[in-house]
Amino acid sequence: MTLVLDTRTLLWSIGKSNALSSAAREALEDGNNDILISAVSLWEISFKLSLGTLVIGSLDVQDIPYYCKELGFTLLPLEPLDALAAAHLPPKAAHPDPFEQMVLYQCIRHNYTLVSPNKILSLYREEGLQYIW
Repeated sequence: MTLVLDTRTLLWSIGKSNALSSAAREALEDGNNDILISAVSLWEISFKLSLGTLVIGSLDVQDIPYYCKELGFTLLPLEPLDALAAAHLPPKAAHPDPFEQMVLYQCIRHNYTLVSPNKILSLYREEGLQYIW
């Protein structure tokens, strides 16, 4: 299975947080799964750090790709067709986060499984989203 971690799950994985669900932890530890990190998540981290709405402690943001590599994660670029075709994703109530919308669309378009604690994701199952938490 190919998994894509959302931004929170990425940061919790790097920090070895207990916030990960048992299903998420099990999926991350399964050596048969490929784990991807969207460039959109890296952009979200940078953007929210610049606004002061995200605190990552002593972690240097420039080291995140290094930690991804150490954990065996692969970086997933944002393809132009992903960015453009996301306009076809129907808006769902109370889901204003454009970063998460782009990542979930990448998952739908490429048939990846999103790993995220966001409960609103169930609204996107009918669009083809697969997710674990």
